[in-house]
Amino acid sequence: MSGMDISGTPSLIALPTESTLLNGLSLKIYLVESKVGAIVCMLLALFLLGTFPAILTLLERRGRLPQHSYLDYTITNFLAAVFIAFTFGEIGKSTSEEPNFLTQLSQINLSDSSHDLLTLAYAGYDSTFALVDNENTFKSQGALRDNWPSVLFAMAGGVVLSLGNLCSQYAWAFVGISVTEVITSSITVVVGTTANYFLDDKINKAAILFPGVGCFLIAACLGSCVHASNVADNKAKLGNLPDDYKAAAADVSVSKETHPDIVGTEDPERGTSTADKAKFGSADFLIGLENRRAIKVFGKSTMIGLAITFFAGLCFSLFSPAFNLATNDQWDTLKDGVPHLTVYTAFFYFSVSCFVLAVILNVILLYHPVLNLPKSSIRAYLTDWNGRGWAFLAGLVCGFGNGLQFMGGQAAGYAAADAVQVSPNLLSLMMNDDFER
Repeated sequence: MSGMDISGTPSLIALPTESTLLNGLSLKIYLVESKVGAIVCMLLALFLLGTFPAILTLLERRGRLPQHSYLDYTITNFLAAVFIAFTFGEIGKSTSEEPNFLTQLSQINLSDSSHDLLTLAYAGYDSTFALVDNENTFKSQGALRDNWPSVLFAMAGGVVLSLGNLCSQYAWAFVGISVTEVITSSITVVVGTTANYFLDDKINKAAILFPGVGCFLIAACLGSCVHASNVADNKAKLGNLPDDYKAAAADVSVSKETHPDIVGTEDPERGTSTADKAKFGSADFLIGLENRRAIKVFGKSTMIGLAITFFAGLCFSLFSPAFNLATNDQWDTLKDGVPHLTVYTAFFYFSVSCFVLAVILNVILLYHPVLNLPKSSIRAYLTDWNGRGWAFLAGLVCGFGNGLQFMGGQAAGYAAADAVQVSPNLLSLMMNDDFER
């Protein structure tokens, strides 16, 4: 073949080949496929997912209403998912087997080929490419993608995660962040890892995985024992105080951020009033903390805290298996030829449902609060800037942490990725003082 012939054919033949080669290279970049990449993702998720509970707990202890903090948190948590989808999810050109984020997001049920061609053009497919590979392209792209079963699994995962995070905010106040995170993370690993192990077709080594699961099961039991011990210890400390001093805990029943006329310390753990001179875990410290915090726990049943904690743990244990089903379709809910949701598209739908439910529930809780919290309003929330930056940071940290966990799980197996739940156990102990009794 002459040079003239070669120079005249690239627009018809060579371009698709080059595009395919480049696309194959880009897939290795934006889809984590190696063990090293999975480990890096999970190590980063370890740190991020262990940080945001401490931030939200600090805000509640400083008197900020949990509804305000969670609304701020959920906004940036969703923005983190959008950022991941539009960056990592858009690297490389889309293919029928691995569509990028926007292509997969635009996929709908259409039956005739004219609509297919329009959709291909909208998705960014070159008309020359379509001419070269029109037969295979229309077969793979035609009657476009009924992927709603996977979308629903992803959204179900977001729903249970949102419920779990919402419950955790109240559990932290009742049983302390260290006990809450130990129990919820342990339940997550025991139930979630076991479910993912079988969903992943046992790709992880059971001899390594399940001894760790057993340790988490023991940790959940020990966490309950620690809570019972803390309750008895607190009762003994407060029982030695005069009745009028114990009643001081009930004098402040609303948030300073909502009602700034309340006199209190800037930090309940290192403030200038009662807690300033109090030793961590002492009766004076507990009284000062109760006066300052948003959620009042004195006089309430300790079983409330444990019940909320176990419910949150159950919710957390379900979101990862649901996401696994959304991206890998182990139950064969998709029709033949329909590609699985990419981790980025699934994470986007996951975060949409998490965001919508969180906004609905917290707006309701503004006007109909639980556990004797003061009523608030949309206006009060919008004008409450005390601690808003920290709540925004918590949402970003959690959003990127979840995204990295899912990216690592897609490569190494979601059962292994569930191991990142150990991070809240460790960081909650290092970043909080509620275990110093």
